[in-house]
Amino acid sequence: MEKNVNLDRIEIILVDTQDGANIGSACRAMKTMGLSHLTLVTHSTYDENRVRTLALHASDLWENRKEFTSLEEAISDSVLAVAATRRHGKYRKMSCVTPEELAKRVTETPKGKISIVFGCESSGLTDQQVKLCSMVVTIPTSDAFPSLNLAQAVQIICYSLFSNLKKFPSGGNIVNLERVNAGAKKCFDALEELGYFKSDEERSYTLEFLKDQFARCAMTESEIKRFEKIFTKRTAVAKFKK
Repeated sequence: MEKNVNLDRIEIILVDTQDGANIGSACRAMKTMGLSHLTLVTHSTYDENRVRTLALHASDLWENRKEFTSLEEAISDSVLAVAATRRHGKYRKMSCVTPEELAKRVTETPKGKISIVFGCESSGLTDQQVKLCSMVVTIPTSDAFPSLNLAQAVQIICYSLFSNLKKFPSGGNIVNLERVNAGAKKCFDALEELGYFKSDEERSYTLEFLKDQFARCAMTESEIKRFEKIFTKRTAVAKFKK
């Protein structure tokens, strides 16, 4: 029962999926592991027959799906958004976790929706889509052939969550990503007012870093307000001393 409660807050988000058959296969992968919440970020329409044929007895996930046209809107009410990607680089977060480590991180996160985001079949998630998420999960694969089919990747991560999740901790209500981003921006603006930044690149990295860390800390409203006060008060003190 405890595992079911934790699994029920997991949302699988498929972004710009090209083939409805892969959506159907992802539905089946999810349902076999006890996950039921599917969200699509897309401007496309899909062949119902291709989806349902591959979903088999998991068509209810397709029928009950949510759809958005932007990833930012889709994850706004999540407390944690995780980008599933094997590609790493300068603009794709500073670190990543394995599926097993992700399960541990989810277990440690107090109540709230957690979104795991998968990109399209041909190129995966873009740098900008990864940037919108709070952290990255990568499935270890062979260097000789590292690419996984979309539904395979969904299956592996869902299996890891099903196998390793435990009851999440009770406690205060943590803020969602929309509030996290607003709080991070307020702290960032305070640094900007102090003349902290020397380049646009530093500005971009710092704002993303603040957003990611605030989300990973699973802060409550009172905690994020405290951070905002620290940053804005520092700016006020600096003006007073001039």
